[in-house]
Amino acid sequence: MTTMTDPYLPLGCKAHRGTVLHFLEDPGNEPEPAAGSVAFFEDGLLIEHHGKVLVAGDASAWLHQLPEGTEVTHWKDQLILPGFIDTHAHMPQLGVMASYGAQLLDWLETYTFPHEARFSDMDWARTEANRFTDLLLRYGTTSGLVFCTSHPESVHALFEAGEQQGMALTAGKAMMDRHAPENLKDTAQSSYDDSLSLLETWHKRGRQRYAITPRFAATSTPEQLSLAGKLAAEHPDVMVQTHWAENTGEIQWIRELFPERSSYLDVYDHYGLLGDHTVLAHGIHIDDVDRKRLSETGTRIAFCPTSNTFLGSGLLDFREAREAGVSVGLASDVGGGTSLSMLTTMAEAYKVCRLRGQTLTPWQAFYLATLGNARVLHQDQQTGSFQSGRFADFVVLDPSGTPQLAMKQEFTHTLFETLFNLMILGDDRAITASIVAGELRHQAAGTDAATTYFTQGA
Repeated sequence: MTTMTDPYLPLGCKAHRGTVLHFLEDPGNEPEPAAGSVAFFEDGLLIEHHGKVLVAGDASAWLHQLPEGTEVTHWKDQLILPGFIDTHAHMPQLGVMASYGAQLLDWLETYTFPHEARFSDMDWARTEANRFTDLLLRYGTTSGLVFCTSHPESVHALFEAGEQQGMALTAGKAMMDRHAPENLKDTAQSSYDDSLSLLETWHKRGRQRYAITPRFAATSTPEQLSLAGKLAAEHPDVMVQTHWAENTGEIQWIRELFPERSSYLDVYDHYGLLGDHTVLAHGIHIDDVDRKRLSETGTRIAFCPTSNTFLGSGLLDFREAREAGVSVGLASDVGGGTSLSMLTTMAEAYKVCRLRGQTLTPWQAFYLATLGNARVLHQDQQTGSFQSGRFADFVVLDPSGTPQLAMKQEFTHTLFETLFNLMILGDDRAITASIVAGELRHQAAGTDAATTYFTQGA
């Protein structure tokens, strides 16, 4: 080995060797990905420096260019992908996952609201926020758009936890001034004031970003929605998140509460809450007029399949949304959803599509969970791929990480099949490690899948 090194490879860089995969563009939803959309290196090398990606390429082309003394971690027989991104999850709802026998509105009243009331206690909020971020990393998720409760304490706690882990979290205080228990309600003005204060404290502090968060139209008065829209107009780089068209009972309730508006979507449109920084969770029971307006405004949908099937809410028409030009992200929706695992979420999304007479290829599923979701959240210049300058957020997947996956490996011959096996049969046991900004934040107990060594001079 010579002492000559590529100018992009400074002393102190680190390298990870394994099978490297990331997306450069939307691969489409056909069995063969669109040309130029996939970057795949069977024996690949991911090189990072100070938590940022320098290069991802063939190991044979880059190993000899590493400076002497470079730390190389070899994830043998493992798959290295960008860290998963979740476009809709509820930090305070871990404790209500798998709560039996209710649809959306009853589920909120019976389980969710009583549990969320505890988050006025800062110690409790911090405990749960740490639990939440630890679980995200256990499942390979390194970024997300997250709901907190109506208590500012819950937002501070989550951002503190995200900051400690180096994660890129976008989150906000739930705004709800009616149709909720007294210990969860705020007022229109206090919700604006609290949100503004939290925004000024946390938005773009390191990797944290704020999201304006009216829970859904039923729990906000027109005055509160108006002030939420005002805040969004004052801070156009801030995300907006809320719920929409999840349940038929919910939709009827919105008609009764806002009889002057032409549709549920028109409620949000009227108050200035649509736009390319808005993510509407669910969007199941919608029509072509809705899809056209979503496309016109750039408003995004978070597809939450495990929640939609568990609560019996309905089946998103994924194909119709895509064909209408609507940007769709993939999301766990825990605690209505049943797992924080994006692999499990992909599997349920596949089933929802099949029940619609459609399909979801593994190319599209893994794109959604990485670069696609990064684009939904306007963070694709920082995460979602291994292009130079992005944060070195990545997940290491074991294609033989469970007994079923190991059995399937004998019959697996293509990358398409490997990815499909992982999305249908994978769970937290398939997550070997999660790395955030170049720092190892989770490694599966007892794993010896990585070997670390240092390059030698000639």
